[in-house]
Amino acid sequence: MSQTLVTPGARTPQDAADAAARTLQAASRRRALITGGGFLAVGAYALWAFGLGTEGGTDAVFGMTVTGSGPKVGDLEVGARATAIAMSVVCMAAGVARVVLDASKLWRRLTTSVFVAAFVVAFLCWAVAGKQMSFAGALQNTMLAATPLILGALGGVVGERSGVVNIAIEGQFLFGAFAAALVASITDSLWAGLVAGAVAGGLVGALLAVFAVRYMVEQVVLGVVINLLVAGMTGFLYSQLLRPHGDKYNNPGVFQNHAVPGLSEIPVLGPVLLDVNAIVYLMYVLVAVVHFGLFHTRWGLRARAVGEHPTAADTVGIRVRRTRYLNVSGAGCIAGIGGAFLTIGTVGTFSKDMASGAGYIALAAVIFGRWRPLGAVAAALLFGFSKALATSLQTVQTPIPSEVLQMLPYVVTIFAVAGLVGRVRPPAAANKPYEKA
Repeated sequence: MSQTLVTPGARTPQDAADAAARTLQAASRRRALITGGGFLAVGAYALWAFGLGTEGGTDAVFGMTVTGSGPKVGDLEVGARATAIAMSVVCMAAGVARVVLDASKLWRRLTTSVFVAAFVVAFLCWAVAGKQMSFAGALQNTMLAATPLILGALGGVVGERSGVVNIAIEGQFLFGAFAAALVASITDSLWAGLVAGAVAGGLVGALLAVFAVRYMVEQVVLGVVINLLVAGMTGFLYSQLLRPHGDKYNNPGVFQNHAVPGLSEIPVLGPVLLDVNAIVYLMYVLVAVVHFGLFHTRWGLRARAVGEHPTAADTVGIRVRRTRYLNVSGAGCIAGIGGAFLTIGTVGTFSKDMASGAGYIALAAVIFGRWRPLGAVAAALLFGFSKALATSLQTVQTPIPSEVLQMLPYVVTIFAVAGLVGRVRPPAAANKPYEKA
């Protein structure tokens, strides 16, 4: 008859599991207290600064008609002081709810969403008190700002899910924007420029893949170096070619908007979402394709396998290096389309360093979205809205200095990634070169 020897004082597996569960529960409780306390403090500040700091009897007027398209909608007028106070109280209530009630994932997301929305409304009521701001225009500008961020974030998700950290999104934006402007100007074809932008982004992605996969260079440092290389190269070509011969090489034009019949007549959101140009419609398609492909196809299963456990993937016949080469290059093509949007999708010309850090914000959207396409889209929309809001408020002449408003998108990015996203787990093999034994 066999006997099990137990060392005196040693914990059984059940005791160890219970201890681990208690540790996790304590950590979750501590995070709820910190986050809920933060919501309460920020809500109290909003009550003091935005609610009590707004003059009574004034209205905040928000224009709800998109200029030049869509149906005419009446303006939204609200009492600035009362609304700001009410929304500040909602912020504090979200903090209390976060501390007292259940701390499930759904509840955390709900309280965070309510807090952010209420804080933004309170802030807007204070900033627009006695004035008028086009809210529909801000939403339209949000789509313009978010489109390249979404495309860059999709490229980042695909690359990092495959195990390669893509810091080079900024470089892919810049090279895509440059190539799109140059080729569209030479060929007099915006579609040729769009293809050139995608190819240029793919080339930067291929360069990243070669050094990260073949030569096993540290991927974060590699991405920063590639960004500097592309910034220097496009800056040189701009000063030597595009600027002195702008009419010939830097005059591509822009894609015109096309409205979806019927649906574009939906008030406010119709013209914002469905009266846009071809690159935005292409972005819609790519979001669906990347999400479906990553989680519902054999390609996505293999990509996630090499990003989580490349050794196990190799043992079942998946070619790890080949998968990473193809996915990182393809991800570069998607980011390159985002770069093309910066030129042939909006302003119509290329200028030096025109990405202005958008690639790094797209990378933050990847993390904020927890390496999921739809999460990254939501994060990119949040960052795009902050940028559009900063632009709209500058025209309203708020008490906030314009320099501070220009910092708003980057402040929101830092706050979202460091304060709201919490503890996240990247793909296990990200930034870890794979060498076959």
